[in-house]
Amino acid sequence: MRDYYEILGVSRTAEAAEIKRAYRKLAMKYHPDRNPDDQEAEAKFKEAAEAYEVLSDPEKRARYDRFGHAGVRGNGASSGAGFSDINDIFSAFGDIFGGGTIFDDVFGGARARARRRGQGRQGGDLRIKLPLTMEEIAEGTEKKIKVRKYVPCADCSGTGAEGGEAGYRTCPTCQGVGEIRQVTRSVFGQFVNVQTCPACQGEGHTITNPCRTCNGEGRVKGEETIPITVPPGVLEGHYLTLRGAGNAGLRGGPPGDLRVEIEEVPHEHFVRDGLDIYYDLYISFPDAALGTEVEVPTLKGRARLQIDPGVQSGKILRMRHRGLPELNGGRVGDQMVRVHVWTPRTLTREEEALLEKLRSSPSFQPNPGQEGEHRSFFSRVKDVFS
Repeated sequence: MRDYYEILGVSRTAEAAEIKRAYRKLAMKYHPDRNPDDQEAEAKFKEAAEAYEVLSDPEKRARYDRFGHAGVRGNGASSGAGFSDINDIFSAFGDIFGGGTIFDDVFGGARARARRRGQGRQGGDLRIKLPLTMEEIAEGTEKKIKVRKYVPCADCSGTGAEGGEAGYRTCPTCQGVGEIRQVTRSVFGQFVNVQTCPACQGEGHTITNPCRTCNGEGRVKGEETIPITVPPGVLEGHYLTLRGAGNAGLRGGPPGDLRVEIEEVPHEHFVRDGLDIYYDLYISFPDAALGTEVEVPTLKGRARLQIDPGVQSGKILRMRHRGLPELNGGRVGDQMVRVHVWTPRTLTREEEALLEKLRSSPSFQPNPGQEGEHRSFFSRVKDVFS
């Protein structure tokens, strides 16, 4: 196991303030928000937290100096086991991270505060629209989008100062707290008014030597390619929120979020109604009278559909489970095929002669009462779902 002083990069005679500065520098470097899905960075983050837990406590440090790691096992430090997860570290060392936990960032607790002590200001949220075809909505999809936004300045590592955090100094107005408290007394008692420090804008420090590239902001305009996973069954107007994918914060502050709003591209063949999709099928008069087999498009390719003899215009045929899936559910809609019998607009003399012979045939006389054909369109639609 590595020596705690070596982990923090300080001497054995280092004072508490130096130890705190060293730990904060490592914590910011290996912070989970700056190193998403990086297991090595997470391990170093926890290792630095374990070292700081011992060396920041005078009693634990004395035992460690005398007996090494054996002197602190089972007495408050436990070789990393004292922190069940990252959030324990945030909770334990709130003075380092400005208070709150990682869950505050996710669920809005920290976002309700415009800024946190010792850190830069929160980056702004972004909102974009993501056009999707009906096929992509049906299956779900993976997209990569380019987003123009503020990104951390590479020259100063997002700190805003030349030489990184060495270019900071504690704000003399608020002494690093980021807040100014004013106490007033009246006949009704004592009142405390807390406001953001005007000198450092609540950051707790000021920059002595601003970075020339970003002019002390710690961020520059840039572009980032962001992967997006879209689940099946989304609707127009739904949105996905990508935490931390928005604009970079000022001077190392937490980034904003990216809100991706779903936009459905009109389909060439289908009209959506909830989970169901509708398709208009046009067939000739002979096919309607004699029956036929046709090929129709679906969201998963083309499929064969049997048309019974005598089908009437307006008939709705249902193709089960050919529609759209329910978001986070098990239901799948249907594909409804509306039959339209096409009436020709122009005829040859031979065709006119054939139809004249059929005009007086009993089979070609309208008989809406036959087999319930007199029912309304809405009644027939209702039968489709029964």
